[in-house]
Amino acid sequence: MSFVLETKAFPKGGEIPSKYTCSGENVSPALFWSGAPPATRSFALIVEDPDAPSGTFTHWIVYDLPAGAHQLPQNVSQTDDVSGGGRQGRNDFRRTGYGGPCPPPGKAHRYFFRLYALDATLNLPAGASRQEAEGAMRAHVIAQAELMGKFAR
Repeated sequence: MSFVLETKAFPKGGEIPSKYTCSGENVSPALFWSGAPPATRSFALIVEDPDAPSGTFTHWIVYDLPAGAHQLPQNVSQTDDVSGGGRQGRNDFRRTGYGGPCPPPGKAHRYFFRLYALDATLNLPAGASRQEAEGAMRAHVIAQAELMGKFAR
């Protein structure tokens, strides 16, 4: 069985509705996953825009999601802790939690939602940076699932 990340909010590779962006309500889409390896002890999620003018822009970091978790609901609150377990890091908007797509006007940007199955928990404090999360994850990623959507203003 393969490790898969899905959403009903937009088709894989398709357009992200404005509801999930700075042009709309700026709420996180509901995400669902399945097929994680049996050795999974926690999950981490990183959402990024590699097409940002200043280089890759991080929109959301979540870590220490419990091994038994299979979803994140729509509109995860922008607080340190995730309901049901897990913590949120600091995005490149310098805020905790989800910051939706917000590209400059013009060509569509790609937004990658990457979910990592880890063989450990990271035990980082809430508000960790992407660099801190990736450093803690480095030797613990056992599987990765990916979902990409596009958005233009």
